Amino acid sequence: MTSTDPPDPEPMLTRADLSQSDPDEPAPHSPFPIVGIGASAGGLEAFSQLLGHLPEQPGMAFVLVQHLDPKHESHLPELLARSTRMPVVEATDGLPVEPDHVYVIPPNAELAIEHGRLQVIPRSETAARHLSVDHFLRSLAQEQQMHAIGVVLSGTGSDGTLGLCEIKEVGGITFAQDEASARHSGMPRSASECGCADFVLAPDAIAQRLAEIGRHPYLSAAPVSEEEEDAEEEFRNILATVQSVTGLDFSHYRDTTIRRRISRRMALHTQPSLANYVRLLCEDRSEVEALYRDLLINVTSFFRDPEMFEALRERIVPQIVESKPHSEPIRIWVPGCSTGQEAYSLAMMFAECLDGRPYRPPVQIFATDVSDLVSIEKARAGIYPTNIEIDHHGRVWATECVNYRKYMDLRPEGDRVVIGNRSQYREGQKVQAKEVAPMNSNGGGAS
Repeated sequence: MTSTDPPDPEPMLTRADLSQSDPDEPAPHSPFPIVGIGASAGGLEAFSQLLGHLPEQPGMAFVLVQHLDPKHESHLPELLARSTRMPVVEATDGLPVEPDHVYVIPPNAELAIEHGRLQVIPRSETAARHLSVDHFLRSLAQEQQMHAIGVVLSGTGSDGTLGLCEIKEVGGITFAQDEASARHSGMPRSASECGCADFVLAPDAIAQRLAEIGRHPYLSAAPVSEEEEDAEEEFRNILATVQSVTGLDFSHYRDTTIRRRISRRMALHTQPSLANYVRLLCEDRSEVEALYRDLLINVTSFFRDPEMFEALRERIVPQIVESKPHSEPIRIWVPGCSTGQEAYSLAMMFAECLDGRPYRPPVQIFATDVSDLVSIEKARAGIYPTNIEIDHHGRVWATECVNYRKYMDLRPEGDRVVIGNRSQYREGQKVQAKEVAPMNSNGGGAS
């Protein structure tokens, strides 16, 4: 029998759903989105196009970090003002950030944001490269969390990639300009190849997406009614769909984090309700896989926990080395390896401890993850952005370790890093390791 009753209203997404308090994660300082935009050569043209396609009052603030000649006066504010009716001003130290305003970095300075105010720091005299885009985007990620938006436009090099990755890790939204429209594709290509860009688009399309996403409850500062239907069934349907495709059950993960990650994916697709998003997942397997990658939250970096690595270097690693016969390999298992930085960090640490010894056992590191194959392949390749520099106890590894896989090939015979998907080991392959490095996982061992 067909019911004549009207269908129940779909549970609509509200800010109450998205902003459930989590004592472990700081709240954004500003209630409106702040868009950090990094650019170098060709960036003026790209940002002008982006500004020209935004609505007059997009409800967000824009901060442009452009590579500038430190010895010349900047005319960026006047040039950009031709493309928008929003006020365009050069950043000054302590300037509060307001919505529907554009702020531009001054020459010979670094820019950051703290407590809703811009911080202008005079650029230091140093031979090292100034990664001004990364510097600002990282501070924006820390300040704004899920209200942070990062954009990398035309420019050479790879500045901005690491900052964009940090914004994505905290739940923000990220863009890179597509190569076809970029006058210089180095910066946006680096961000895209690193996998940290949610969208790769031309400047006018970036503007359109920003306008759409800015109105979504995930980012919108507008008040939303707290009256809504119970969305638990749709939430369970989403987790069940992910499990049916990937084999992983996320029902025991932290609830607030999972809901926030789902909400982020909904914002990327401007889906207004959980029911709509469930339908999208049923129709589009690629979105199920994208949600799966977001839920895994691959947060990792080289020597990510300095105190932990210091304890390993001072106490644990020497103990392992001293206890090993010269002919017997040291075997370490790194579970939850994500994109591989932790495994290579351990390889460098053992190399530091063993170099110079007349006899040394081989070091074999087995790194595994349930992560998607994209992350696993990145770990296997061992290639990371060229602006990663690691000064570990006085040793700068950047010049020899941009390609960490190549670095491992130069190590003594027997040393190796093996990266694999955890499912390989579920089916009979065992990791013969006694020591575990569980920094990104709930478990993990070397022998």
